[in-house]
Amino acid sequence: MAGRVFAITGASGVLGSAVAQAAAAQGARLALIDFAPAPPAQPSGPEVFFQGGVDLTDAVAASAAIDAAADRFGGLDGLLNIAGGFAWEKHEGGDGKTWHRLFLMNVQTAANASRAAISHLRRSAAGRIVNVGANGALKAGPGMGPYAASKAGVHSLTQALAEELKGEVTVNAVLPSILDTATNRADMPDADFASWVRPDELAAVMLFLASPEASAVTGALVPVTGRV
Repeated sequence: MAGRVFAITGASGVLGSAVAQAAAAQGARLALIDFAPAPPAQPSGPEVFFQGGVDLTDAVAASAAIDAAADRFGGLDGLLNIAGGFAWEKHEGGDGKTWHRLFLMNVQTAANASRAAISHLRRSAAGRIVNVGANGALKAGPGMGPYAASKAGVHSLTQALAEELKGEVTVNAVLPSILDTATNRADMPDADFASWVRPDELAAVMLFLASPEASAVTGALVPVTGRV
């Protein structure tokens, strides 16, 4: 990973921070992109470039952020699309705006960032796109309709891009189950936390897919379901 340049969206979140810290520890140079205006606490240093206040649902803003990252480091080797959101809402009595909001947060952000990154990634010797789907999108439970549908869109985007860029840039997605975060523990206090996926475990899989060693893997939807 030493010297490789990664753009990480959603970098201020729990998973984004875990991926950024793991990549920095391996010597990667990082462009951290987030809607939040303040930079994450870690990592920091001359090899880390933070861009806050970026609305990735806006194609122009996404393109400007990706171009700035490539300009800062002289290129781009990987894009890790982590920006996204979640909402639990039953369909009956639900709000149709939730569907639109989650589509924008989960699908449109990944589509805009990927479109902006393709020309830069083609110039890399090992260009990579890694998206975050969801195991719950394979079989949605009650209240998971809007979220699962949006993540299924991420899965289809991943597969379509993999076909478009075959032989040039690999495109894969990880499909986690429940992440072990403080928010999820608070929402599900009676759950078996030990069975959940730790952010550092998911980060390790994502960084493998973003590495030169994963050159033969593209179009894959990789389940990362912990010990469920």
